[in-house]
Amino acid sequence: MTLAQLLEERLRSAVREAGFDDEARGRVSVTQAADLRFGDYQSNAAMVLAKGAGRNPRELAEELAGATAVDGLAEMEIAGPGFLNFRVLPAAFAERAGALLGDERLGVGLVEEARTIVVDFSAPNIAKPMHVGHIRSTIIGDALARVARFLGHRVVTDNHVGDWGTQFGMVIWAWKRELDRAAIEADPLAELLRLYRVANAACKKDDAIREECREELVRLQQGEPGNLEIWEECVRLSRNGLEKIYDRLKVGFDHWLGESCYNERLAGVVDSLLESGQARESQGAVCVFSDGAAREEQDPFRIRKDGEWQDNPMIIRKSDGGFNYSTSDVATIDYRLETFGADAIWYVVDHRQTLHFRQLFALAARRGVQADLNHVAFGTILGKDGKPLKTRSGDLPQLDDVLDDAVEAARRTAEERSRLETAAEKDELAELIGISAVKFTELSHHRMSDYVFDLEKMVATEGDTAPYLQNSYVRCRSIFRKIEGEAALTGEDLVLEADAEIHLARMLVRFGETVPVVLDDFRPNLLANYLLELARSYHSFYEACPVLKSDGAVRRTRLVLCELTARILRKGLGLLGIEVPERM
Repeated sequence: MTLAQLLEERLRSAVREAGFDDEARGRVSVTQAADLRFGDYQSNAAMVLAKGAGRNPRELAEELAGATAVDGLAEMEIAGPGFLNFRVLPAAFAERAGALLGDERLGVGLVEEARTIVVDFSAPNIAKPMHVGHIRSTIIGDALARVARFLGHRVVTDNHVGDWGTQFGMVIWAWKRELDRAAIEADPLAELLRLYRVANAACKKDDAIREECREELVRLQQGEPGNLEIWEECVRLSRNGLEKIYDRLKVGFDHWLGESCYNERLAGVVDSLLESGQARESQGAVCVFSDGAAREEQDPFRIRKDGEWQDNPMIIRKSDGGFNYSTSDVATIDYRLETFGADAIWYVVDHRQTLHFRQLFALAARRGVQADLNHVAFGTILGKDGKPLKTRSGDLPQLDDVLDDAVEAARRTAEERSRLETAAEKDELAELIGISAVKFTELSHHRMSDYVFDLEKMVATEGDTAPYLQNSYVRCRSIFRKIEGEAALTGEDLVLEADAEIHLARMLVRFGETVPVVLDDFRPNLLANYLLELARSYHSFYEACPVLKSDGAVRRTRLVLCELTARILRKGLGLLGIEVPERM
């Protein structure tokens, strides 16, 4: 139980003694104080409860303060019209820090009710290289999956790749005419992209070629062996190329269930929706329309145009008889419920797909789906000019190139400041720092915020960066290299006296309060920003409180604080998918 939970439990007991029922007790909460000048934790329970009971909030606050058992744990103060402030005692922080030393979970509890959560993220298109736009989905999705697993949920990660669609008609057409076998083996994604561009350019110039590409797609969809063989090789080669990038990012998936996995289900989905009356034909297509249950302002199947509300249907079968990703997504929900027993499905996808997911979730609700469906949307990566990041030619930068640039920027930093000796060590460190810098920059921002992609700032060892945190970890560990062979640390009888010691302990025990809230509204930036605060607290402590020059209980206490800082930095960064070096 965290300090916040313990204080909340004791305050609720006082609320019961004051005559309030269980419903009122359920409205009592204790949260971290926004300003440490007023204490460590605070509650507005007196003001919330007084309003409904017709009582004076200040008087109720005084009654609750007198009845709340916090002896040996905290001091209570009343502020303003009835705020309850809790100032945790140094001895309580010392006891908590000591307990963390023997806790491999570092104060993070398991959820009371574990759920099966499918996390759908990354999802690049087969036969095309990943570009910079895939960074956000890949990194956010991986971090959320790691945190959910650590908290005890059953997590299934699925890379729902785009492995079926019109682009394959063009790729197959060009494959038969333009394939460079040596190039496809050396760099499959680049060669497949070249084939697609060849076909796409030809289609723009000649309608006859466009028709030939469409016919190649039809033959593929009908299972023609030659086209199916080419498609299978495209998928295999693409996956090999994509996995090289995922290996660099240290991102893995339980499944790669692309759109093609659901082909056989699509016709049944449409028939079911027609039979149930949840869809109907319109101008040759099959569509889902508004059922009138929601106000028009909130109805995803209605849109305002020219001052009037009009239908905005979800097409699930096109007028030419073809299916689209809306049909596939309905089938995918059914599969995930049936196969994985999903209690929740998280879609980590660009904010521009918001309308699609609003319609998809609304339809799922009509169909009786009980699972929690969430669109984890995110913003845009910007260049230094403040516009969406693009190359000089106007294309989105390829992800592999972006990572290479980050590693090169990290290499320059490592050359300037690293104490490593061999070229191999410096290369390994540059790769680690470069990839970590990209990840942390992404995760330190609120997911809906746009941010500027500035490599020099990302790899700096000062500022809100991964290298700053990694360097903090290395500084912690360096202390222990100097005392190798000493007796193992224990968490008993710690003594906190200096303000810097107390504040570092305060930050350490907050790790258990921070990790669980990451999943509230899907905000890994809360953990990233906590780690930055912890590192700053450690640096202040390091400057103010000599460790190895102290002795007795003070020295042992400070060593424990260093050890816990290192453990929490390593674990916290690990939950974000970021590794730490032992030397820099």
